[in-house]
Formats: sequence, structure tokens, C-alpha cells
Amino acid sequence: MPLFRLPRAKTRPKQRVFVKKKLMPSSWRTDDDGSVVPLTRLCLLSLAENTKNIWTKDYADNYMDHYSFRYIMGPFNCLPGELVEELIWLLSTQKQLTRAALHLLLVPQLRGLSLEKCSGLVTSALCFHISARCEGLWSLDLSGAHQLPSKVLSQTIGTLPNLRSLCLTGTLCDGSVVRTIALCCRSLRHLDITRCHFIPPSALFHLGHVAPSPSPDAHFKDSSPSQCSCSSSLSLPCLRSLFALDIGFGEEEGETVTAAAYLLLSLPVLEKVALDGFSQACRLIQRRQFDQANKFTDREGVPRLADLFWERRRMQARGSGRGASEGPVADEEDEETSLWEGYEGECEEGSSGDEGPGCPRKEELEQSTKKVASQPDDKGVTLCLKEVKSLSCDSLNSLGPLCPNLCSISVNIGDDEDDRERDQGSLLAECLQTWSGQLCCLSVQYLGYMIDVFPAVEVVGSSLLSLTLEGVKSSPYTPLLRVIKACPRLKELHIIAERPHFMAHQDQEDNELDDLPRLPNLRSLSLKFSFKQSQRPLKTWLSLRQVIECLLAGSLLLEKLSLWSLPCDLNIILDQLLYRRARLPSLPGPLDSALMPLAQALYVEIPWTDVQEPTVSRLMQQCKRLRYLDVSNCWGITQQDLSSWRTYKRVTVVWC
Repeated sequence: MPLFRLPRAKTRPKQRVFVKKKLMPSSWRTDDDGSVVPLTRLCLLSLAENTKNIWTKDYADNYMDHYSFRYIMGPFNCLPGELVEELIWLLSTQKQLTRAALHLLLVPQLRGLSLEKCSGLVTSALCFHISARCEGLWSLDLSGAHQLPSKVLSQTIGTLPNLRSLCLTGTLCDGSVVRTIALCCRSLRHLDITRCHFIPPSALFHLGHVAPSPSPDAHFKDSSPSQCSCSSSLSLPCLRSLFALDIGFGEEEGETVTAAAYLLLSLPVLEKVALDGFSQACRLIQRRQFDQANKFTDREGVPRLADLFWERRRMQARGSGRGASEGPVADEEDEETSLWEGYEGECEEGSSGDEGPGCPRKEELEQSTKKVASQPDDKGVTLCLKEVKSLSCDSLNSLGPLCPNLCSISVNIGDDEDDRERDQGSLLAECLQTWSGQLCCLSVQYLGYMIDVFPAVEVVGSSLLSLTLEGVKSSPYTPLLRVIKACPRLKELHIIAERPHFMAHQDQEDNELDDLPRLPNLRSLSLKFSFKQSQRPLKTWLSLRQVIECLLAGSLLLEKLSLWSLPCDLNIILDQLLYRRARLPSLPGPLDSALMPLAQALYVEIPWTDVQEPTVSRLMQQCKRLRYLDVSNCWGITQQDLSSWRTYKRVTVVWC
């Protein structure tokens, strides 16, 4: 086995002195209150610096392009896998990760590998090294690696049977890759194939059921089932999270909806979902209109939806003694075996599509369909879903009986709704009533006025931890304080809105800041307004000052702040807030700084605003934990002002 060892250099003591002088002063302290960087992070920072100048350089100059090592005994083999994973993350975020460094860091003890930030380094040769050296990977992220052929993806995934999480967003993943995933990754719990345009909807059937023998269909001829160690026809019994938005198109209308319905019924422990055709699939299951899907399931040689529905109900009844939510999860192996019992031979014989309608179980399946349809008043199935994305408003009615345990919903109530005459905000509020008191995350994409969504927010606001309003329109009369009152537990608030096009004749009456509602648990705040880059934002929403003052003064745990193109005076808000903070009497003990506004701020974005240099200087001076500040396109900031901020070396300032 070829070995690679770093030659012992006599300059090692000098390197230690270099590390002390360069890294310790700038990275030792994080705050002025005495807190320090953990010793592990300090060692990794030193290691990251030395990797570029010593080990990577030596390997790249003498070995990388001259030899092909199946395995390398290098300087990182003795490190725990968690530290190697963190080191890869540090190098990638600092844009210092190179092909040579990756060769050295691909060690057998690695359990998680994310190459999303350096997708340009992912090549066929690198995938060969991943397959050879990292067979024990649990998590792999190749998002954006659009240069990898699907055959290479299949071969790589086929050698990683222990994968729990796989992300292939934006790659050339196709049906053969999906089939390899279903055959080989039996322990997979999270799969993200979003924006994989070469995956047809019919390929998703393999995630619910696939035969171990290779299919004669030419679409999957490049798969490599011989590399897989699995021998059963059951696939992905542990899959809990599936994201497959914006994939390829089907050959016939209704194929996407059938595939989504099939996955919902065939994957017993699925909790998080983002599928094309999900809303229509929920209506199909709720209304039990399974006949229209038979031609697709028969063509693919998989069980029909009616039979899946009836078997799912039987599983649910068996698990009723343990609770509805625990039924499909408990006794997992036994229930999944009964679900697919009797279909192994049918899938192998009917995969070509010739014997689908005339298979031996056709009469039994048709009787099952009639049996389900003859009981419309009977209780339907209950899915285990907790998080769904890309919903339409009218699908929430059918989603309630199917998914009573939802905790996170992303809904789009744009102009494509069928019921345009009815108030969309009232309709959304009525639909969300099902999950009142349990919904934690709500994301709404709406092209109407922001105030129309407020009734729905008030219905579920008492339990919300995250709220996102995107694409909404605002006006000077929008009572944004109403949202703060309705959602006292919020940790994340994100609003992306259009700017008001007019100014109110009379501004709202100002109240005392102490009397306004607060969000004491808020950690991330984003208020982003659309603007034209050729113009300065006009101040058309003066009462927004009161809302921002309320949020900044009452949210002492705020870490991330993004205020874009505000239609009000941000400089006055920050100046008064920081001035009051400076005038606060000193409190005894270490809690003095923690009780002040913006004390926990790490990441601040205020582009296209009217902030001035004195306010920004005071912000960096008083916010001791601040690490990133974006003041792009702020017309009150000049290039000369940047020179005065060089003393704040801990803060990365972005300006253009």
C-alpha cells in the first residue's frame, strides 16, 4: 500500500513561533469581557494555516500529479473524524480548500463530508478517492457539482451503504442514480434531489419500491446494483426527509401527482417533504380517486395506490394501541414486510410494462380499489408528516385530516389560486385553525397586502417560533406591531416586502417604548424592502421607526440583523439606541453587557440605508461580539471612513 509521510523538517520550531505571533493576537479573544476561543478551535486554526504552507504544498509538488494513491497515511489520520470534518469546513469557508488538501483530508474515520462551498473541486477522480477511502460516510453533500456524470454519481453512491444523509441539489442526477440510492442506501434518512432536471417523476417510484435485479429499461441501464450489498426488494424504510422540487417532467399528465401520492403512502416514517404535485396528491388521497393513477403504477410494476391505502390503514389500526403517531414507526421491520408482501415477483415480471394490467393480482387489486371507494365515510389514513413545503392555500383543507401533527408549513397564496373571489387571508386563517397551538414555523408567499395575512398569523401566533412573509405589499398604515403582539415566542422573523408607494398624511401616534410589545426570544430579524438601485430609498413609512426601535430594544438575544432599503430613518434609530445604551448606568457583575440592546449581535446587514460613519463606529465599538457588517451602497459611508475602522480587526466590513 503506498504511503505518504511528511519528511521531518528542521524548521518545525520556527513554525511554532510563527503560529504564536500570527494567530494568537488576532484570534485569542472573542469579546472584551474575557471570553476566549475554545482550545480545539485554536488548534484547528493553526492546523488550517499550516496545511496550506507545509503538508498540502509538499504533497502537491511531489506526489499528487505523479502518483495515484488509493489510501494515504498522512498527517490527519490520527485526528478524530469530527475534527477533520470541522477542518474541512474551516478551509472551505475561508476559500482555502484545494484539491491537494482534499486528498489529504479524505480519511477513513470521516463521517460527514460537505463540498457544497467548493463544488468546483468535485471531479470524477475525487469521487473515486471518496469511494475508496470513506466507505463509512454517514453524510455526503455534493450540491452544485454539475460537472459529475450520472454514472460517476451512481458508482460513488453504490459504495457508501451507510449513508444517512445525501444531498445532490443541482447535479446531473438522473433515474439511474435514484435507483442506485434505493438499492444501496437502506439506512438513508434524508435525501435532497432538488433542481435535478434529469430525474423524471417515474424514477421516484423506486424510492418506495424497487426490485434488486437490474431493470431492463434503458433509462436505468447505467446503474450499478452489483456494487450494492443489499438483497431485499424493500427500499428506504428509514427515509424521513425528502426534497424533490423542480425535477424533470413526466411523459404524461398526472405522472407527477401519482408519484407524489405513491411516496406519501409507501414511505411509512416520512416527516419532512417538498415534492412537485404534493397539494394535488393530498387531494387525491383524501378523495380516494385512485383509478386515475392505475396506469402509472401498472406501467412501473409497483403496487397500486388503492392497495397501498388499504394496507396503510391496516397498519394504522394495528398501531392504534401504541398511538397514531407511533404506529408506523414502531415494529418497523414487521410492518414494512407485510406492506410489500407478495409484490416481489410481480415487480420483477412486470417491470417491462407488458404484463402490468394483466398481472395475476389484477382482480384482487381492483376488488381492493372498490372496497376502499365503497367506504367514503370511513376514517382515512394519517401521515406522519411534520414539515411540508410548496403548498397551495386550497390544499390545506385536504391536508388537515391527513397530517394532524404538522409543525412547519410553507404555503403560496399567489395569483394562481382557483378561488380568487374569496378573501385569501381569511381562507388561510380558517385552514390553519387545524394546527392552532402546535405550529412552530410558518412561511407565506403572498403577492397581496401584508395586512391580509395577519388574521392567519394571529390564529397560530401563540406557538410560532419562526415566521416568514415573502413578496407581500406594505403601506404606511400597515400595523406591524400586530404581528409582534400575536407572536410573543418568535425566534426568527423574516419579512421581504415591496416598499410603500405613498406617504401617510398623518403618522401613527407614537407610544412610549416601554409600553410596546417585545420579542425577548428573537435571534434573527430580517426586514428587506424592494428598491431601484438607480434611486435612493424614499422615506414613506415613518411609523416603521417605532417598530424597529421596539424590536431592537426588546430583543436582547438578537444575533443576526438584516435591514435592507428601509423606508424610514435607520441612522436616527441606531444612533438613539446606541446613545441610550451608552447612558445606561453600569450594573454590577458580568450581566452588564448582556442586558443591553445588540449585545449579542454577530451579523449585521444594513445596505441601502442612510446610516452615517459616527453611528457605524459607535456600533462596532459597543457591540463587542460583532463579526460581520455589511454597509454596501450606504450613501452616507465613504471609502475614507473605512480606514478609520481598521482598528476593529475582529469585524469584517463589506462596502461598495
